[in-house]
Amino acid sequence: MKAIVHRDHGGPDVLRLVERDLPEPGPGEVRVRVAVSAVNPTDVQGRSGNHGPRQFPEVIPHLDGAGVIDAVGEGVDRSRIGERVWLYLAAAGRPTGTAAEFTTVPADQAVPLPEQAGFEVGAALGVPALTAHRALTVAEDGPRRLRPGSMEGKVVLAAGGAGAVGHAVIQLARWAGATVISTVSGPDKARLATAAGAHHVVNYREGDPAAEIRTFAPDGVDLVAEVALGANLALDLAVLRPRGTISTYANDGGKPVELNVPQNMVLNTRLQFLVLYTAGPQARAAAVADVAAAVRDGALPVGEAHGLPLIRFPLDRTADAHRAMERGTVGKVLVDVAW
Repeated sequence: MKAIVHRDHGGPDVLRLVERDLPEPGPGEVRVRVAVSAVNPTDVQGRSGNHGPRQFPEVIPHLDGAGVIDAVGEGVDRSRIGERVWLYLAAAGRPTGTAAEFTTVPADQAVPLPEQAGFEVGAALGVPALTAHRALTVAEDGPRRLRPGSMEGKVVLAAGGAGAVGHAVIQLARWAGATVISTVSGPDKARLATAAGAHHVVNYREGDPAAEIRTFAPDGVDLVAEVALGANLALDLAVLRPRGTISTYANDGGKPVELNVPQNMVLNTRLQFLVLYTAGPQARAAAVADVAAAVRDGALPVGEAHGLPLIRFPLDRTADAHRAMERGTVGKVLVDVAW
């Protein structure tokens, strides 16, 4: 099979297209013929060495993807052969991700993908959608599971609504019945956040964004899903209601975070940091189940018309896909694996 590998940390040039033997699924595993592989920031960080020393002599990268199960290991129901699936955390703690014609994963990390959902939808789930679910389900007064109506009456602020996680936050919160406000940096991103389903969009670079947000949420927002905590914390606290939650999954820009302790004490702020790897199996399983339900409801479409442009590369240009991610390309970067 054709696969992308890297044997050293470094820039995109360390990625190589090679031929490898077809992998065999072990006990409890499935083998998937990959149709589309997705590139996430964490894939780029893993390739560059930001996640620490190499665990394996050779790595096939990428956590997320979608395709069709073509073989199963011992203990897995053979009726799953031929099933369309989306994959998550494929390369987490393993040397074999989705940047290949075939990959093997534990059977529960291959989630059924409805016929009406394209492989690009499946590949775009994984890290962004599961992270968004976690961000939306950690509030003291909020739901632990998402379903239609579970966030009725809540106000969610999706920071950076044109990003992949922000896009999923908007879609999942809207599906769950919340009022969704999104902050963006300009009109093009405002158009994308609106297309994703945000009820209100605020350009944080113009005027008084806190006052504008307060016009939509006079009592304050219940939950902020935050992508740049250091840069946005002052705005978040200015619009957060008492006992509200800031769920932070990144600190884009790297600005240090400075906390005004008395201010947060008075607000009874809940500040929740999150990453999928250490969220725990129960939280991940709940996220997978709820995201799968949202997909069945058609609530997580992708593409420019739905607020998430798709930037696609063939397998032999995976290095260019990583370069696009590093440039901060707006949208979802995908690698099409030739069938």
